[in-house]
Amino acid sequence: MIYFDHLPLDREILDALRELSINYVFQPIFQADAKTVYAWEALMRPTGMTVTELIEKYTESDKLHVIEVATFFGAMQAYFLRGYDQRVSINSFPSECIRQEEADAFLEYFGEEIRGRMIIENLEYPYFSPEHWKEKNRSVRFMDNLLAVDDFGSGINDLKLVELMSPHIVKLDRSLISDIDKIPEKLSTAKELILKFHSKGMLVVAEGVERKEEFDCLIGLGADLFQGYYLARPE
Repeated sequence: MIYFDHLPLDREILDALRELSINYVFQPIFQADAKTVYAWEALMRPTGMTVTELIEKYTESDKLHVIEVATFFGAMQAYFLRGYDQRVSINSFPSECIRQEEADAFLEYFGEEIRGRMIIENLEYPYFSPEHWKEKNRSVRFMDNLLAVDDFGSGINDLKLVELMSPHIVKLDRSLISDIDKIPEKLSTAKELILKFHSKGMLVVAEGVERKEEFDCLIGLGADLFQGYYLARPE
């Protein structure tokens, strides 16, 4: 279980974090050889409810910022406890951004070890805040970390938003990937998207790869990175 009491945060946010009972599992993101891990995505696992239920609960009470802070501090604690050497990929709400005092506390606690080791994935819900994105973009790049658009093709994440955010990485949603070897329209769409993102210097992650045939097809299309149950489940 992840604990927050020892963190250099103010009392108000610490009190809010103490109400959470969460842990993390990690799912690898592989390079094209299907063996070399590029990064580990941190996935929150609350006790007593699903992640969706937890987010809905905190959205209704206008406390989504608490989940944002818990994700950054909790995922990084779990990552270092695991002793991973590769990058860590952390989910972030597009409507939220940790505040300056929280960012300062994050750097104070974890130190320079976080430099160049993080990927911040902008989720596909609930809504996009340009102001928070600018601050997130500034702080992430200042620490030589990477920005990613999660679940492209689902929720709010579309071509217009990718153009605005100019991330390092775009993750294609499973809805674009599932049965891509059987559905010509999906194949054509993925090919076009991969070419478009590559032309802008962005890496493309194929999410939700569950079958060898899908993986082989995406290799042929030139996808850079891969994630899904065919390769590895969260652990």
